[in-house]
Amino acid sequence: MPISLAWHDIALRLALSVLAGVLMGLDRGEHRRPAGLRTTLLVCLAAALAMIQANLLMVTRGKPSDSFVVLDLMRLPLGILTGVGFIGAGAILRRDNLVLGVTTAATLWFVTVIGLCFGGGQIALGLAGLALGVVVLSGLRWFDHHMSQEQHGILNLNTKGGQPTEDDIQTAAREAGYKIRVSSVAFAEGRSEREIEFNLEWRSAPQKVDVPDFVQKLSSDPRVVGIRWRLA
Repeated sequence: MPISLAWHDIALRLALSVLAGVLMGLDRGEHRRPAGLRTTLLVCLAAALAMIQANLLMVTRGKPSDSFVVLDLMRLPLGILTGVGFIGAGAILRRDNLVLGVTTAATLWFVTVIGLCFGGGQIALGLAGLALGVVVLSGLRWFDHHMSQEQHGILNLNTKGGQPTEDDIQTAAREAGYKIRVSSVAFAEGRSEREIEFNLEWRSAPQKVDVPDFVQKLSSDPRVVGIRWRLA
């Protein structure tokens, strides 16, 4: 970090920060994430301005030229990172077992670090970080969407006469590639009707979460009077 700054140095750092904020924000905005283009751009610019201000304060008048460390100027970018942590926490939402916004929060934190790099004059490091960030967000999106992940679902069946049996249903689920983690049975008054619940686990790509074939076959069984399938 040079002790003295020229205006063309400041302009270059701000321009690169704008570029980084736009490139990272376009990905978030395109997919309608909570922190889009304007948010990432403002965060990156704020980080860059904080580092530029710290750079300019190094030559504060009234102190020897080698005493700027006494000012503890690094508290300013550290405070920026702490503040971004609160913004990132606000972008994370949790609904039951579903957590949303973690990547958006990580993007805000990452673009802040890039802004600090550009603002501090570490141009090569900032450009390398920007390139890696774009690759991770955009280039790995296809891989992320097609990567096999653990999925969970809940199957509820209402049957009469005790048929099909629990073993029959469990066998059909296992043959289809599903693991049964928990099962429970509840009988209606008079034990003429029962409700069976299965917690199922399997692996598939995130977008391949349609109703399983074996569930559709069970729904056509005349002994099944009610069926419900939902993701857990």
